[in-house]
Amino acid sequence: MTTDTVSAAAAGTWLLGDREINRLGLGAMRLTGSAAFHEGVSSDRARATAVLRRAVELGVNHIDTAAFYFSRLRSANELINSTLAPYPEDLVIATKVGPARDASGEWTAPARPDQLRGQVEENLRQLGRDHLDVVNLRLMGQDSLSEHFGALAELRAAGLIRHLGISHARPEHLAEALTIAPVVCVQNRFGLDAPHGTRMLQECAARGIAFVPFFSLAGEGREAGAVRAEHDEVRAIARAHGASPAQVRLAWTLKQGTHVLAIPGTGNPDHLADNVAAGALLLTEEDCRLLDAIGRAAP
Repeated sequence: MTTDTVSAAAAGTWLLGDREINRLGLGAMRLTGSAAFHEGVSSDRARATAVLRRAVELGVNHIDTAAFYFSRLRSANELINSTLAPYPEDLVIATKVGPARDASGEWTAPARPDQLRGQVEENLRQLGRDHLDVVNLRLMGQDSLSEHFGALAELRAAGLIRHLGISHARPEHLAEALTIAPVVCVQNRFGLDAPHGTRMLQECAARGIAFVPFFSLAGEGREAGAVRAEHDEVRAIARAHGASPAQVRLAWTLKQGTHVLAIPGTGNPDHLADNVAAGALLLTEEDCRLLDAIGRAAP
């Protein structure tokens, strides 16, 4: 399967609020280094900027980022700003607020509702924008999101935010958020080895809300990246299609519904092209049966 010229448009499109985007996007976390945040080795700046430029060339118009995506030398937001501004008119940049880290990279207490404006303004400054396309409230274990989401709804009304989403949320959080303001997306962990988010996947489908899985490739490795031995079934399907195992995983993810948006992260231009090309991979019914069985067997 040739990857160099496959456009992100091959994955199809979704109307995210009032913005039409290609369903295959880019997660910015791994632009900053070999491991997430302050761990590992910081990225090579030229390579990181090459990923961003190539992403736009390949039709990626949905980038997921956050002010707390940084390593010792690199900030994802700064890389995006310096590389892509002035931004293409069709580019949607989604960011998230809630978690907080100090300058050394250590996690601090999550933001209180009255601190969310400061986090929003930090993203605005770093990205060089006068408004944010999408802001996701990343929940940190709270049972109710009303105060935090209400604070973001006020910033939306003030014109600092165009659309709102939630992350790491349960269906009851979504129902609560919808009583406060429109929700255009939900970001939750979901993938071939982590199918436990199926209920939220279905809730979003029923409500016409985008479902945006994170760690769909990394699996249990999470911020450290993929650490598992690949399943034999995934490798066999990849060989049959002349594709990579990562492409099979992403194609399966996209197959879960037209409302599903994939945001695989990478700091490697070759991996980027490989990921984008997954949008053109057509899995057979037998492929899906074998892959679904992996999810059912997951602990």
